[in-house]
Amino acid sequence: MSDLPKVLAEYPFVHWETVRFRDLDAFGHVNNAVYATYLEAARIAYLLDLTGASLMEIGIILAEQTISYKRPAYFGERLGIGVRVMMFGTKSFTMEYVVARAGDGAMIATGQSVQVAYDYATERTIAVPEALRAAVARRQAGHDPSHEGEAGEGV
Repeated sequence: MSDLPKVLAEYPFVHWETVRFRDLDAFGHVNNAVYATYLEAARIAYLLDLTGASLMEIGIILAEQTISYKRPAYFGERLGIGVRVMMFGTKSFTMEYVVARAGDGAMIATGQSVQVAYDYATERTIAVPEALRAAVARRQAGHDPSHEGEAGEGV
């Protein structure tokens, strides 16, 4: 992708969003709460792309999320959200995100989230599936920017 900001080159998957009018607050920039939605869209797009599973088959729940805001984003801007798995625990894993603006490559925000593997049928946490661990290892060891998500209009 020609407008891939440098900071996103380190990430094995990039999901694109275009800032919509409804994403703005009274000050004319993206409202802080909207970034949680951008990270969610990137997380889900990465996991779907990585596993080939349906949303209901993935079996994770969000346990924690943090976002650090660096600079504002505005209506019509194209934002790339880089996503990767940083570490695995027995029943959870941590993902890291960076939001960067296409064009000038400015870093807009960074974030982390902790997901817990969950069996919705038994309503219990479970060990992170070995298939997910292996898929992440394959994708992230052989980082290839051709694995860029193009959804861009929200997932």
